[in-house]
Amino acid sequence: MFRQSLSWFACVALLGASQAQAQAPKPPPSSKTSTPVAKLAAGIQARTLKNGLTVIVWPDHDIPNVAFNNWFRVGSRNERPGITGLSHFFEHMMFNGAKKYGPGEFDRVMEANGGANNAFTSEDVTVYLDWFPSSALPLIFDLEADRLQSLAFDPKVIESERGVVYSERRSGVDNDNSGALMEQMQATAFVAHPYQIPVIGWPSDIESWRMEDLQRYYKTYYAPNNATLVIAGDVEPASLFALVERTLGAIPSQPAPEPVRTKEPEQQGERRITLKRMAQSPLLQVAYHSLAANDPEAETLELLGLILTDGDSSRLHRKLVEDARVAIRVRGIFSGGFDPSLTWFMVDLPPGGDLPRAEALLTEELARVAKDGVTDAELRKARNIALATFWRKLETNDGRARELGAAATFRGDWRALLDAPTRYEKVTRDRVRTLAARLFNSDHRTVGWLVPTAGPATAARKEASR
Repeated sequence: MFRQSLSWFACVALLGASQAQAQAPKPPPSSKTSTPVAKLAAGIQARTLKNGLTVIVWPDHDIPNVAFNNWFRVGSRNERPGITGLSHFFEHMMFNGAKKYGPGEFDRVMEANGGANNAFTSEDVTVYLDWFPSSALPLIFDLEADRLQSLAFDPKVIESERGVVYSERRSGVDNDNSGALMEQMQATAFVAHPYQIPVIGWPSDIESWRMEDLQRYYKTYYAPNNATLVIAGDVEPASLFALVERTLGAIPSQPAPEPVRTKEPEQQGERRITLKRMAQSPLLQVAYHSLAANDPEAETLELLGLILTDGDSSRLHRKLVEDARVAIRVRGIFSGGFDPSLTWFMVDLPPGGDLPRAEALLTEELARVAKDGVTDAELRKARNIALATFWRKLETNDGRARELGAAATFRGDWRALLDAPTRYEKVTRDRVRTLAARLFNSDHRTVGWLVPTAGPATAARKEASR
């Protein structure tokens, strides 16, 4: 399984908030049927079943393959102390057997019929991905219906998978300096909102999930009315809808999950943390409170991020890596979801690197953008990159299914995908400068340093040795 944070600048334009509703065939007023994306997407159809499952179909018969994406609106944002990490745990458990297809059968049967699968979990969603020949369509829906209505809760399998998840935490956080610093940064930046919870979960919770916790979580969040299913490829919409109705349409809906009501209060001043761990090189991370994925300025933030951190010609690479030579790599991340999240800057320093100087240069450059803005050439380059990336994603069935699912889940309407190129075109230099001035406020940021030590700190050594 891979996990994906849905968080890099290049992804932000297609993310947005609120839940999917039934869609009518009428396009939104701002979309013109003559635009390339509208022509490409002319055959898309959507409907919502009686049990609340939203189904979106993008037919394309160029090759006899199909991409299947099932988006569940559940992630670490829906967890609480005691059950942190459960969303990600179910990403594993959904492949460990159900009533009809036992342990290992989901993968074995799918692969025997030419298919493959994966899944990822974020703060906001858990998404299941299948790719297969169109001839296997009825079989794939039989597999999916089995695990969505009759998942097995075998105590031995649960304990085994608990160990697998703990091992994943060791490799991605406890034994990874960047992951460890990022986890502490996120827990520090949010004092109220559940975005403070790590997707992988806290160690003591992973060790203590109870059977009743798992069963309640599965029943609440793996209900058809909490999901959006997207199918792209060699399918006929009418027969596909009939197949979905016969299989997934029989699964009963459940009461809607409790909404996340907590809003993060405004940060009153800069927060700082220092992590001392065995490492060859220091790390610097800076995270500013930022936007939700459906914010009207989401595309502006994406282009600002590309200007600052994308490639060797980006501003921060040139300033920190090439000119001052205080860093060997600079990255930018925006983890926009249903609620306002963080914009990150992550700086890898060379051995013996100067953390105060790297931080000062980063802060200076962000202040310069907030004061003076960006050039026409910089904005044009960022827009070209964003548009080229957008079109590349729509080349494949897999890319189309993901983009439709993201638009439907986060923006509340798959047709928001059709407006993406227009939204990029509307970004101006003034909007970039105004957004930079709004976001890059030192009172609204958390700064993290990882300072190398000769040996592992006690806490890190304890977790790493479990």
